[in-house]
Amino acid sequence: MSNAAQTNTIELTILMPCLNEAETLATCVEKAQGFLTRTGIEGEVLVSDNGSTDGSQAIAERLGARVSPASRRGYGAALLNGIDTARGRYIIMGDADDSYDFTNLDPFVERLRDGADLVMGNRFKGGIAPGAMPPLHKYLGNPVLSGIGQLFFRPNIGDFHCGLRGFNRARIQELDLQTTGMEFASEMVVKASLDRYRIEEVPTTLKKDGRSRPPHLRSWHDGWRHLRFLLLFAPRWLFVYPGLIAFILGAAAVAVLAFGGGVQVADVGFGVTTMVYASALCVLGYQALLFFWLTKLYATQEGFLPTSPRYRSIVARWSAERGLLIGLALFLLGIVIGIVQVVRWGSLDFGEQDAVAAIRIAVPSALGIILGFQTIMMSFFSGVLTTPRRESRPEAIIES
Repeated sequence: MSNAAQTNTIELTILMPCLNEAETLATCVEKAQGFLTRTGIEGEVLVSDNGSTDGSQAIAERLGARVSPASRRGYGAALLNGIDTARGRYIIMGDADDSYDFTNLDPFVERLRDGADLVMGNRFKGGIAPGAMPPLHKYLGNPVLSGIGQLFFRPNIGDFHCGLRGFNRARIQELDLQTTGMEFASEMVVKASLDRYRIEEVPTTLKKDGRSRPPHLRSWHDGWRHLRFLLLFAPRWLFVYPGLIAFILGAAAVAVLAFGGGVQVADVGFGVTTMVYASALCVLGYQALLFFWLTKLYATQEGFLPTSPRYRSIVARWSAERGLLIGLALFLLGIVIGIVQVVRWGSLDFGEQDAVAAIRIAVPSALGIILGFQTIMMSFFSGVLTTPRRESRPEAIIES
């Protein structure tokens, strides 16, 4: 049966990504099938196998589950394969390590039937059994990452990385999820939040998994990958807010010290040395803002980030030529200040200058030249990104 013909032929697919889960897979499959039998839901148990070598595939098939081999390795790759091959209108996914309760999926189904696009489990509300979650994850990793996710994207959920979740298959496919690793769990919530999907959560329990081997998860490595992914999908927090603070503080300090002389605060004096460091802070902040603009242009062009009406109106008014003019103006301003300094130096017959007075002029001159040059280069690059082009031919696309 073709994938198109399989779509939505049943109500529910219970999806389990699997990589060498022979110890616990049978228990998970039996619990999931027991749930379907008890509730009378027309459904299936689907195991998306990620290259198991311990006989997991045979165990699943013997118990009546459907097995779909995932050609690429990775947690996200296994789930993407399962979503593509699922036959259910709704999908509830959960790990095959017997840590989640597949016998009590009723709240997920109820919320999905009520119209929710994504239903997240919340382990902190449902209960975490002793030993089920390492203290590092329970008290630091999950709360911190969930808090950052809530701050950046406002999904209004308390457990950003719960592995037991249900969703409307068609709606999730519209998100065009891409990541093949552990970031997949974050990508689903982030993109659903950005597209204003209806996201709800239900309490769920977590017990100690039944495996004798260590889990695939690597705490610090995978935690960093999740954090990096959240930052990349929140360019305002990564670039704009730090960049604005640095740029404004640096520019203000340079202006005050250039035109007002030194500043004394209590017993601490701020002079030309502070100007040099303030100008560096200003340049760093400006670079962050330019990176935001280029990142936003690229991400929206490629469909990674949605576009708002306000952003589209700004892009419509922006042009590489305007950016070039702004950059050229800043560059020339810096040159003019530099010329003034050379003229003043000439009035001294190019002899020794007062170092403090010279630096007080040289810093704004250099700042204008640097910011102007950066703006010019950014404008050329943004012009490349926004040049109209036809879509790439399929035969020209090379898989990385």
